[in-house]
Amino acid sequence: MPRLVALDMPTNDAYVATVRRIWDEGNAVLPVDPRLPEPAKQRLLGVMRPHEIRSTSGAQALPYPMETETGDALVIATSGSTGDPKGVVHSMDGLVASAVATSAALGVTRDDRWLACLPVAHIGGFSVISRAVLTDTALEVHDGFDAARVNASDSTLTSLVATALTRVRAERFRRILIGGSRPPEQRPPHCVATYGMTETGSGVVYDGFAIPDVELRIIDGEVAVRGPMLMRAYRDGTTSIDAHGWLHTGDAGRLDEDGRLHVDGRIGDVIVSGGEKIWPESVERAIGDHATDFAVVRLPDPEWGERVLLVHTGDAPSLGAIRDLVKVSLPAYCAPTAMVRVESIPRTASGKVRRAELAALVRDLRPDQRH
Repeated sequence: MPRLVALDMPTNDAYVATVRRIWDEGNAVLPVDPRLPEPAKQRLLGVMRPHEIRSTSGAQALPYPMETETGDALVIATSGSTGDPKGVVHSMDGLVASAVATSAALGVTRDDRWLACLPVAHIGGFSVISRAVLTDTALEVHDGFDAARVNASDSTLTSLVATALTRVRAERFRRILIGGSRPPEQRPPHCVATYGMTETGSGVVYDGFAIPDVELRIIDGEVAVRGPMLMRAYRDGTTSIDAHGWLHTGDAGRLDEDGRLHVDGRIGDVIVSGGEKIWPESVERAIGDHATDFAVVRLPDPEWGERVLLVHTGDAPSLGAIRDLVKVSLPAYCAPTAMVRVESIPRTASGKVRRAELAALVRDLRPDQRH
């Protein structure tokens, strides 16, 4: 049986060489975020139960390892928007399928070079390494995002989160994949908005359309994905893939007549006010760039059940101006009825809002702290 090897190293050429060596040994990789404090790192190892951990100081065997299956190549932690960590298991066949499909969608050639500059402990960063390695495409790796180094790179392809896109000279890349949080409404045509998750092995929908070998379906209002790049299972043996091979994403959405996917948001995030369903991401899109660093969450209300609250950290128009913006494209009941300013908005490493955590934070504020 293959061993699961936790990899706690800076992201550089030696990291990539170690990944290759672990795969050549027939084992699986568990990327560990070096930025984690020691207690968090130990919790991760306790949940994932690898056989050993390799770092710049050497290899160390770990107690109570959990077996992996033949063909497994990657176990990667996901916290999604809830903060509860889970281990997602990908087979080598799945990683190859993902690399081939994404490369076909982007028209990758021998003249291209990938730049990996996102945290590799998350699928958006690690998948850049895996698709380059598994398709024998040139690769440049950075130990974290540094705008000056990115701008000095001669790579042609990269993957970024939305906040990073605003800090680089996007025109110097042939294609840029934008994942994680809401992509900018105004972006260069060569910047591709992706939809995917850890369970899909990376983005599987580019600018609304499925990439090669990926099928999309809406099942009872939920986005479902099928394809050879899906995870094998979670580390605990459970799965969100049904008997017919459809991964149930937990996202609500629809397919239009052209087959383009429109995602409303996480099903668990929907706000129900006066019996009307309101999707936070739709409200955020309506606000666009008129506020800085903001998010929409539910606020319990004794009359309406729930109402829409805008939370922001920086500059924002008045509540009346925000409501007018939203009502241009959405029904009036979608407009926020209150605003609150906070020090920071909790987000995942890829920039997604942790709405449950944020909602709990603002519920603790006194009424006079809301405006």
